[in-house]
Formats: sequence, structure tokens, C-alpha cells
Amino acid sequence: MKKLDADDPITRSPDLVQENLERMRELFPEAFTEGKVDFQVLRQLLGDAVDDRDEKYGLNWHGKRRARHLALTPSTGTLRPCPEDSVDWDKTRNLVIEGDNLEVLKLLQKSYAGKVKLIYIDPPYNTGKDFVYPDDYQDNIKNYLERTGQVDSEGKKTSTNTEASGRFHTAWLNMMSARLTVARNLLHGSGAIWISIDDTEFANVRHLCAEIFGEENFVAGFIWQKRTTRENRKVFSSNHDYVVCYARDKFSFQAARKMLPLTEEVLGRYENPDNDPRREWQSVSLNAQAGHGTKAQYYKVTTPSGRVVEPPPGRCWVVTKTRMDELIADKRVWFGPDGNNVPREKIFLSEAKEGLTPHTLWPAEECGTNDSAKKSLMKLFDGAEVFDTPKPTDLLHRIVHISTCKDDSDATVLDFFAGSGTTGHAVMAQNAADSGHRRFILVQLPEPLDPENKDQKTAADFCDKLGKPRNIAELTKERLRRAGKKIKDETPLFAGDLGFRVFKLDSSNIRAWDAATKDVQKTLLDSVDNLKPDRGEADILYELLLKLGLDLAVAIERREIAGKTVHSIGGGALLACLDPRITADEVEALGQGIVAWHQSLAPVGDTTCVLRDSAFADDVAKTNLTAILEQYQDDDGHPRISKIRSL
Repeated sequence: MKKLDADDPITRSPDLVQENLERMRELFPEAFTEGKVDFQVLRQLLGDAVDDRDEKYGLNWHGKRRARHLALTPSTGTLRPCPEDSVDWDKTRNLVIEGDNLEVLKLLQKSYAGKVKLIYIDPPYNTGKDFVYPDDYQDNIKNYLERTGQVDSEGKKTSTNTEASGRFHTAWLNMMSARLTVARNLLHGSGAIWISIDDTEFANVRHLCAEIFGEENFVAGFIWQKRTTRENRKVFSSNHDYVVCYARDKFSFQAARKMLPLTEEVLGRYENPDNDPRREWQSVSLNAQAGHGTKAQYYKVTTPSGRVVEPPPGRCWVVTKTRMDELIADKRVWFGPDGNNVPREKIFLSEAKEGLTPHTLWPAEECGTNDSAKKSLMKLFDGAEVFDTPKPTDLLHRIVHISTCKDDSDATVLDFFAGSGTTGHAVMAQNAADSGHRRFILVQLPEPLDPENKDQKTAADFCDKLGKPRNIAELTKERLRRAGKKIKDETPLFAGDLGFRVFKLDSSNIRAWDAATKDVQKTLLDSVDNLKPDRGEADILYELLLKLGLDLAVAIERREIAGKTVHSIGGGALLACLDPRITADEVEALGQGIVAWHQSLAPVGDTTCVLRDSAFADDVAKTNLTAILEQYQDDDGHPRISKIRSL
């Protein structure tokens, strides 16, 4: 029975550096000598693909190397469950996580790598008023707890990133670079990330995403009309923001992308003037600008009236003569009411139900504005204006619709700058609209709200009214509670998921060896039971889920065996007994009971069994229980409970 401690790799988020090395070793085994990369050999193997120039195209800034290193540094934190803050804890698959999003993204790696179909973020625009704090290279969990007031801050204050800081864009790039690097690993092969941004950092977002996701995976830059009113500015009135979209793999994303629904305006273009039995249609041109076709696409066409026509001057037919003849024979060509016009192809409504190709210009009447979003949110929050520039749900509806399929129960939507919670609201509303099964994961920093700050006073007062701590994460959760209730009231027949499980970032439940302490005796005593005394069974269970790569919304069953509570997670993928005391007399009944339950569960794949190390009276009891579990084998002699660990 192997004991898990703070130094065990399984208790940390994935080591991305080691994973990269393993992938490289598979491709270039010759470039490795005694476990290290020989860059001279690697350069030879890559040939002309290596760029050794001192000056090269790319985005560079102070701290870029450190940001990349920070993204690759494993997290030792955990996510602690908070059922009391949640809605429908036992049934929901949606997650709301309070914490520093960089650490949370790292912790989600094992459970959600390659599983997220859509990432949408509305990050700080770097306007000079945004809440930005530096990541701590040594211990980002401690840094997070200090700066959000959860432990002694030692005088550290939260701050904004002002233009007077000297490294205005640098601070923003360092924050975004590490987070986007880690987020990329979570994207599904056909997934995409959508980023709202304005002119301040638009160019840097494009460059940063090109480096992280690849220039070839740029999908589009959308222009969203964020306001319809005129601003009183001296030079120009800014009425738009951008939404930048990059795919994990552009071709896979395009193949999976959804069309937009046909609008009333588009449907109005379809008619049936010739009484075609295939019903309503509209016509599209069969000619295009010359130079794009082959010689075979320059030919004469005879209309039904007997007139011979050629492509208009400077143009050519878009189909070959053979294809044109096929279309005419199938009565798919319209020559006008008198049969004398230049041919156009008929597109039937019955064959166009895939919908509309999304344009890159998103007007306010289709996607809403900041003002319409603010009014809707104020109505939801009893008239309180708690967010200044929330995104409208219509904007997120469009993004969710394009990027996800309603029938895909694993269509996970992630927003790690959750803010007002619009993404979660939009996912629930979209599911209610099309009976979908999408789920969301929202991450929000519990950014403190200061009632003495006039820009934060209303939000802080609203938290006081709710009896909640003064921070933005509390408002995110409250918006989701109210949005879920509103959707249920408006669509009472919808039986889908309107709840969410809340988790909070914290240090690991497993004590780390404190080599710097002067109280060696206390450290030695603490190491006997390496679980922190203020943590409960639920805390430990959910850390196990994270570290073993199981979904945080997975079903957990409980059963009393030999007077001990045993948990089955994921249908038997993980079995855990965290009882603080197991005597020698109880070992036989406990072991046989666990085996019998595992047999009835019959899980597919390997099973891990975890027990509390300090629970055993002595090593004999621990050895005996291990032997009982190991003797339980399949027909080929392989252990059915393949891994037995202790905490």
C-alpha cells in the first residue's frame, strides 16, 4: 500500500514539462542523452526548420520567459466543496469555482484536458482600472489567499494596473500568457476559445493567441456593436468591441461549427413564383469575377426562350458546362419570369435548414449591448447596478450556439473570467431554448469590494444585503441562482440542469514537510497523519477526484461496510474509506465488503482504493487489508483493484 504525500506527483496538477519531454522523446529519441535533450542533435534532426536568427518576427516583453515557466509549474492546491453555496448539489453537473484562475486551470488539467468544447473569456481590458495582481513564482496559492484577505496579508494590497506603472502592457501580457497557455490544454480537438477585448489590447491578443494556438488556427475577429448611443468624446465615439476566436484545430472546429438560425428577414427572401413542387426557394448568381475559373467555365448557355447568353463582361460561370447542364435538367436554374435572363441557381428552403453562415459584424439588434445587459441585470438584481459593463446574454447565446451541439451531453463551456456570470446564464438559457445538455464551468476570483470606493459601493452594499462576503464571486453565484429561477419560471416544462456546485481554491489537504521549521518534533508528529486536521472527508474526496483525473460532478455513492463509511466514485473507478480508525478485528469484514461491492458495481477499467494511513492500529492490519484487496483478481490473474493507496 503506497502512501500518498505532498511530494508524490499524483498529489500535484500535471507536470506539463515532463509531458512535453515524453512527447518529444517519442518523436526524436536520438535527441536524448541520459534523459536530457541534446539540442545540437535536435537542431540537426529539424534541419532548416530551426530559426537561429537574433532578430525574428514575434511578440516579446519583459517577463515572457517567467510567464511561460509559471504556466508549466504544477499546482499543489485543491478545490474544497461548498454544498451550502450551491444549487442542486446532488444532481447538477455545472461548476462555479472561486479562486485564482491560473491555479484553478492547472488543477482542472487531469480531469478536463481535451474535454472543453468552448472557452469564452471577458478578461480585464487593461483600461487602467482593472484588478490585476502579480502571480507569485514560489507559492501562488499562498499569494492568492493573502491578496483576497483569507490569510494574514502581511501588508500586501490589491492594486490596479495603471498606465503610470511603467510596464502597462507587460503586466497584462504576463497575466494573460500563462493562463492562455494552460487553458489551451483543456480544449477539445474541435473546440475554440473566444475572447472579448477592446482596442487597448486587441493587437496583443492576436499576437499572443497566434503564438499559443498557432497562426493557422485563427478563425475570425468579430466586431460587436456594444452600444447604439453616441458617446460625448472629442475625437471619435467608440461603439464596438471585438471578439477574437482561435480554434484548437481550425479544420476540426469548422467541421463541427453550427450555423445560425434562419431569421425572419432571411425567410422572407424565399418564394415560389414558378410553383416548383420543391416549394420555396431563392436564387443565387452562377457567375463570378473572371480569373477565378478555368477555360471550361467560359461557354454559351441557351435560355428557355432560345436566347444564347454568355457570362457578363469580366466574369465567368462558377460551374462547369456539365454541371450547368445537370442543374438545368433538374430545373434548378432560374432564367427569370420570361425565361430570357442570365441563369441563376435555385436554393430551396427545404435544403437550407442548416442555417446561416455567421458574419463577422454582430449588430446590437442581434447580440444586445452593454446597456441592454446592464438593464437586464439590474432587473434581476432588484434594481441594483452591481456591474458596470456586463456582457449581454444574446452575445453569449450566439457564441454558445455556434460552438456547441445541444445533443452533446459532454459539451462543456468554460469561462475563467466569469465576472457577472453571463456565460453560465447563457448556457442554461440556451439549454432551455433547445432542450440541450450543455454544462458550464465558471471560475471567478473573489475580488474584494470596497464600500468606500464609489465604483464598488453599490455592489458591496448588495453583498451586505444578501448577508454575503463583499466580493465579486458572491455576485456571480447570486446571478446564477436568480437566472436559474427565472428560466424555470418562464419555461416550467424544462427539466434540465439549472444548478451548480461551488468549489473554493485552497491549499492541499495533505500536509507538506516543512523543512524550514524550527519545531522539528511537531513536524515529525504531523507527518504521522499527513492530513490537515481542519479538513473533512468531503474535502479529501474531491481532492482525490482532481488528482486522479475524475470529473468534479461525478456521482458519489456511500455504503456502510463493517461499521465504516466507504465511498464509490464514478461507478467504482475510485473506492475510498477515510474512517480515522480501522482495527485488526475489522480488517477482514471491511476488505471482503469492499470486494463484494466492487463486484456488484463491475466498473470498466482500473480501480483505485484509497484509505487513511493513520487509521490502522499497526502495519499488520494495513498489510492484511492490502492482501485481501490484492487477492481479488480477474480470470487472467490481474488485480481488479489495481492500485491501493493511503493518505
